[in-house]
Amino acid sequence: MRKMVTVTSWVESANDPASDFPIQNLPFGVFRRKGAREAPRGGVAIGDQVFDLAALGLNTGPNLNKLAAAGRPAWRQLRRVLTLALSDPRKAKRFSKHLVPMKKAELFLPVQIGDYSDFYAGIHHALAVGRMLRPENPLLPNYKWVPIGYHGRASSVVVSGTPVVRPNGQTKAPEAAAPACGPSRRLDYEVELGFVVGPASRLGKPVPIRRALDHVFGVVLLNDWSARDLQAWEYQPLGPFLAKSFATTISPWIVTLEALEPFRCPAFARAGDDPRPLPYLMDERDQRSGGYAIAAEMHLRSARMRAQKLAPARLSRCSFRDAYWTPAQLVAHQASNGCNLRPGDLLGSGTLSGTAPASAGSMLELTQGGRQPLALPGGETRAFLADGDELVLRGRCAAEGAVAIGFGEAAGVVTPAPRAA
Repeated sequence: MRKMVTVTSWVESANDPASDFPIQNLPFGVFRRKGAREAPRGGVAIGDQVFDLAALGLNTGPNLNKLAAAGRPAWRQLRRVLTLALSDPRKAKRFSKHLVPMKKAELFLPVQIGDYSDFYAGIHHALAVGRMLRPENPLLPNYKWVPIGYHGRASSVVVSGTPVVRPNGQTKAPEAAAPACGPSRRLDYEVELGFVVGPASRLGKPVPIRRALDHVFGVVLLNDWSARDLQAWEYQPLGPFLAKSFATTISPWIVTLEALEPFRCPAFARAGDDPRPLPYLMDERDQRSGGYAIAAEMHLRSARMRAQKLAPARLSRCSFRDAYWTPAQLVAHQASNGCNLRPGDLLGSGTLSGTAPASAGSMLELTQGGRQPLALPGGETRAFLADGDELVLRGRCAAEGAVAIGFGEAAGVVTPAPRAA
């Protein structure tokens, strides 16, 4: 039996098994040195360092949209060059001066996001929320036929570390005669992944499912902040609006599909009586290996916990394995009506929840709509999020015979709502 050879890096921190960014990952982002008067530019995370792509003569500008548009052959070639540059000890002297410690780097949105769609692919989340609203019929008839989604607000997608301002909006208590406007009292998070679009597609031309992943540059973590009380009042008849558009946090590093290749898995195992996907959503190869075993965890640390130096509390641990639709199906459906994709577009997976109580991807589920508050270290409880709460979403992939990789984090602290105008 041939022994597996594991490539290591001369950047020693990349060889730590706990690192999110070993040489097998090499995710792309945009950075500059903190305090420096320099333009943001493309970089690659390696261990606890950022490697400046300018060292390879690659000038990305302030975002990675051109790199995203270049396509898979170009990405693979760049990964080969990066792997050689960061693994060969003979190249350490030449390239070490192009490393910037992560703690000394300012990170930005990796791409300019022109359009943002958010799907509803987490079937266990859909079931849990449906049971709260329609106990006898939790899933609407279309759920297992069509990837449900809505068009979000690209302008309020922010990078990890950006404060999240509690939104004001209309709410209506069941016993009230009229709605009122004020700060949301039922602020929530949603554990999701985001798929960053690479090469464009033409307006009016659908993308075949067998080619759908050719249009995916990579994956980020995504927290779809949600104001549940605003959502309950406004979502009928047209769906999410102001309850979702105030902030969406993503991680700064785009993990490529090449890095995720060892962690592919079968598509969601549908029940025997579930309908077969319609032809434009059906591909046998996608069914065999179109899923990704990406685990995600949400952690909360309140202002009091930070003052008491308490560790963050893990609220959720879920996996993209539980998504009913694959990334290829989401892309194919997005473009099926002729909607054109553009480099940097963002497609959210929808809330990822599992069947176990601790695998629920939102507080709405964890607290049963606020009726069963969670206990936090230090004696606090939470039905929904409070001002000062810091939410940190992390993701990781592990598989036998492969080096584990991570996604960094998508973090944000809730700040008080502004005074209503």
